[in-house]
Amino acid sequence: MSIVEKARVFATAAHAAVRQTRKYTGEPYINHPREVADLVRSASSGHREMVAAAWLHDVVEDTGIPIDLIYAEFGQCVGDLVSGLTDVSKPEDGNRAARKAIDRAHIAKQSPACKTIKLADLISNTKSIVERDPEFAKIYLQEKLLLLEVLRDGDAALLAEAERIARMGLIEVKA
Repeated sequence: MSIVEKARVFATAAHAAVRQTRKYTGEPYINHPREVADLVRSASSGHREMVAAAWLHDVVEDTGIPIDLIYAEFGQCVGDLVSGLTDVSKPEDGNRAARKAIDRAHIAKQSPACKTIKLADLISNTKSIVERDPEFAKIYLQEKLLLLEVLRDGDAALLAEAERIARMGLIEVKA
C-alpha cells in the first residue's frame, strides 16, 4: 500500500471513529481532506508525502490521534507536515483573534510544502463557509487574508486561487 493510500485509509477511519461530519452539510468529514489532497496532488510541487499529509491534516486537531502516532506510522516528512498544519493555540491563549495570530505565526515558520497544503485547506474551507454562513464568512475571510500573507512561498497557483476565492468571497458577503 502506498503512503498516500495508507494516509487515506487512516484519515477515513480516524474521522469516522469520532463520527465527524462537515459542519454545514452533514456530509462525511473525509470529503474535506479528499478535496485538500486532490488540490495538493494538482499542485506542481505536490509530492506523495505532501498528498499523504493533506489526507491527515486535521487528524490530530479533530480526532484525538497524537502527533507521535503520525510520526510512527508515516515517518518524519509527513509527521513534520502534519505537525506544521496543526493549530498550536489553546482556548486559554485568549480570544479568537489572539489564537489565530498564534496559529499564523506557527504556519509562517513552516516549509513551502506545508504552506502549499494549508493553501489547499483554505481553498476547500473558504468555498463552503462563504456559501453557507455569510455572517461568519465576514470574520473568516479577514482572518484568511492575514493568513495568506504568511503563505506566500507555498505553491503559486494555489496561492493565486486562494487569494481569488477570498477576495470574491468578501465581495459576495458584502453584497
